[in-house]
Amino acid sequence: MLAFIKRNLLLFFRNRAGVFFSVLGALIAFVLYLVFLKKNMTGLWPISHPEKLLDPWLIGGMLTITAVTTTQDGLARMIVDRENGNLSDYLLTEASYLRIQFGYLASAVIIGTIMQLLMFGAMSGAFALLDHVVIPWQLTGKIIALALFSSVVWTSFNLLILSFVSRVTTMSGIATIVGTAAGFFAGVYMPIGAVPSGAQALMKMTPFPYNAAAYRQILLQQPLATTFTGKQEAARASFEKMLGVRIDVNGLLSSSHTYLILIGFTLGVSILIFLLARFSRKAALARV
Repeated sequence: MLAFIKRNLLLFFRNRAGVFFSVLGALIAFVLYLVFLKKNMTGLWPISHPEKLLDPWLIGGMLTITAVTTTQDGLARMIVDRENGNLSDYLLTEASYLRIQFGYLASAVIIGTIMQLLMFGAMSGAFALLDHVVIPWQLTGKIIALALFSSVVWTSFNLLILSFVSRVTTMSGIATIVGTAAGFFAGVYMPIGAVPSGAQALMKMTPFPYNAAAYRQILLQQPLATTFTGKQEAARASFEKMLGVRIDVNGLLSSSHTYLILIGFTLGVSILIFLLARFSRKAALARV
């Protein structure tokens, strides 16, 4: 199993072009923020040094996009193996289908976690240079833990989507759709409070905004406390609601409720994966 996971990791990281394109969606969000979004959003909030709030807000969304796209690319090896017949060969050995799936899943989780941490380091450095916004190093432990948790959430989500995909071309189309949708559903291209109520309801039916909110609650805890002081609870709540720092579901969700929703999504998806394992195994063996 360890050799199988190592093989998947080496195949991913040796493909430098693939590594770049796995984070392209997040990088596009970064460019859009610098060129368009930052200036427009700064005008909405008459506060001093809005970049101290907006830069960490963007990082939270970018890390969510990275978690989605890199775990999906981490699972791409499963589709390649399925198409060229390697997966069916593995299933003819003593390894069970669920054990092989776990190998792909573990590889994708490791890839997603590493890529999120690399993106966090790169964006923290970029904003320290551009805006002199420094992310406290004390948050590193929480970011690492959330990066791992996010990778588990999105690896499960992507594994369910790709369970019945047997062609690389099909997966490429799915990856394009998911990568594009991630920026919208995570509230990066446009804050969740700025979209119509129907679109907000659709976004809240997915894990995207909750994952982004979890990151933003960590990164913005200190800046929010510094910016909204005294009797500015209403202004702070309005800011958190508009920018998706806390998701409004019959009231603004607490951090613990946000994590519970993400855990619920993951458990539900995991149950579906287990129930559908027999049918996806048949699809994998169809090429034998």
